[in-house]
Amino acid sequence: MLTKKQYFALFFILVFVAFSLLSCAPGNERWDEVLNPDNKAGFWAGVWHGIIVIITFIVSLFTKEVGIYEISNTGWPYNLGFILGLSCSVGGGIKFGIKSQKHRKRKYEWDDIGERVEEKVRKGIKAWLDESKKEEKDKEWEEIAEKIEEKIKKALREWVDK
Repeated sequence: MLTKKQYFALFFILVFVAFSLLSCAPGNERWDEVLNPDNKAGFWAGVWHGIIVIITFIVSLFTKEVGIYEISNTGWPYNLGFILGLSCSVGGGIKFGIKSQKHRKRKYEWDDIGERVEEKVRKGIKAWLDESKKEEKDKEWEEIAEKIEEKIKKALREWVDK
């Protein structure tokens, strides 16, 4: 278990890492067309911008200097990199397909287990109901036997009292 000091240290480390990652976020002066007209964001910058898109979105809500997407880019290579980075950070693509296959397999396993449990419960309830029917029949026969016994005793008393 982490102590309060360790939580604060972890928080400040995460803040430091976030700020260092944002130094190469979209909207950076590195790709400014006025300051660096020949320098445009390429494939690897697109990958990076896709990976940090969640962080840049949150920061873009509070400042105008940081954007989600770099406008000064090389075109389709940047877009391809951005889409690949985006799928890595948000969880799309191959990772999602593998996860859903595992989930489907687990779901079928759980369905199979559920059916087995349901069958056992059904058998148990059926046995219990059959047992209770047997007890009811036994009670009925006991009642009949008691009535017959009472009638026989009554008849015997009448015969003895003569």
